[in-house]
Amino acid sequence: MLAGSALLFALVLVLFYLVIRHPGWGSRVSPARWIVLGGLVLPAVVLLPLIGYALYAGELLLPLRAHAPMRIEAIAQQWRWTFRYPDEGNVETENVLHLPAGTPVDIVVTSRDVVHAFWIPRFAGKIDALPGHENRLRIEADQPGEYSGQCNEFCGIGHAGMHFSVIVDRSEDFSAAVRSAATGEIRK
Repeated sequence: MLAGSALLFALVLVLFYLVIRHPGWGSRVSPARWIVLGGLVLPAVVLLPLIGYALYAGELLLPLRAHAPMRIEAIAQQWRWTFRYPDEGNVETENVLHLPAGTPVDIVVTSRDVVHAFWIPRFAGKIDALPGHENRLRIEADQPGEYSGQCNEFCGIGHAGMHFSVIVDRSEDFSAAVRSAATGEIRK
């Protein structure tokens, strides 16, 4: 992408140089033709292959799996997060999100009241939590550890405290960690 945009920029600079250093250069070409060639044809020649490459590269980012990724539901409500794990028997945790390391997970984000935003800076961009609508965010945590997440949309007077913890567990420990967190047990 950078190479394509640099090529387009270099071509524009060459044309600019020719016009500045050689007055009258290109005066035989009508203004309408300059607009068509410089404003439509030149960008199309460079940008269309870039779009094709971006679509191809974007598809490569999705994990190739025979089955659908694990699903975790993130439900926002002033001023807390509830995380539901349908693949683990619909157990729920509050303000603590557990993820398995090395496994793609679809986080399905929604809200019970106002617009919130789900954001884990270490793993993915922000996605809005809207009442009555589900947004999906696919993430894959690469190694176990503890991280932080937050609401990144002003949602009322308690917004500043609407944080949650993200605990990435080893894949083999994930189910037990979710169940112990849901029942309030302390992990060792």
